[in-house]
Amino acid sequence: MEKTEVSIFQRPIWVTVFALTAAIAWGWAFPLIKVGFCAFGITADMTGSKMLYAGIRFTVAGLIVLSVARSSGRSFNADIKKDWWFFLAFALMNTTLHYFFFYVGMSHSEGSRAAILNSLSTFLVVLLACACFKSDILTLRKIFGCVVGFGGILALNFGGGESGQYTWLGDGMIILNAICGACSNLMTRGLSRRIDIFVGTGYSLTLGGLLLIIPGLALGGTLPHVNMLGIVCLVLLINISAIGFTLYNKLLSLNTVGKVAIYNSLIPIVGAVTSCLCLGENFHTKYVLAGGLAALGIYIINRGKN
Repeated sequence: MEKTEVSIFQRPIWVTVFALTAAIAWGWAFPLIKVGFCAFGITADMTGSKMLYAGIRFTVAGLIVLSVARSSGRSFNADIKKDWWFFLAFALMNTTLHYFFFYVGMSHSEGSRAAILNSLSTFLVVLLACACFKSDILTLRKIFGCVVGFGGILALNFGGGESGQYTWLGDGMIILNAICGACSNLMTRGLSRRIDIFVGTGYSLTLGGLLLIIPGLALGGTLPHVNMLGIVCLVLLINISAIGFTLYNKLLSLNTVGKVAIYNSLIPIVGAVTSCLCLGENFHTKYVLAGGLAALGIYIINRGKN
């Protein structure tokens, strides 16, 4: 009997390596975005410039993914006429709306705080998957993990005003970003059934990026001060997107959500620590509690069979 070859993206050791790579890379995106804002001279009220900044990042990242997919012989066959609505919806949810909310929220919030709050996406994925798919059952373990995780997010608002409190343009936008991220995670399986996942990721990043650039330019968006620091940050963010989304979407297409999502517990921790180190933000004690509870919640949800 012929032995079926297991994809490298399904082998436990490589699932760990690839998922950790994506999680750590995304954690570093928090301070890099803030440093880029400062380097390019993009202020909190420059919505068009924030959209342009994000759009360039994702359009270039998407073109890189598509170029690599083409050179490696990936199949570009897809019924675009039939499934155009799905590709558009995925691009909007995975890139355009997702990162519009993210970049606006980041400009009105500390990077460390946003990193922890962004973990909300993982808990929403669990709840939405149970609501949408019969194969995902809402167990007591999952409920407990979500409660612990939500407790970590609520812990962000403990203490006085000097340690940060809820704001609509800061926390509110990061929450909307987390909702978009959760929805796009659930849509990834549908994408993989319609087109090669690498090609689909490239299309979604490119199209989603263009849908940020066009309105960004229409709103008068510019990069006021182009300099080497800003360019370096942008190049690093482009690579984070190209590598992170490609690896993560491929893992989601071949493994259960829970098997991959457990590694996302590192994102709020890496994001909070790197933001404090790189941006000189105050490290509040509640960040340890909030980040720890968020990571523990994700671990509880994923430690058993999903």
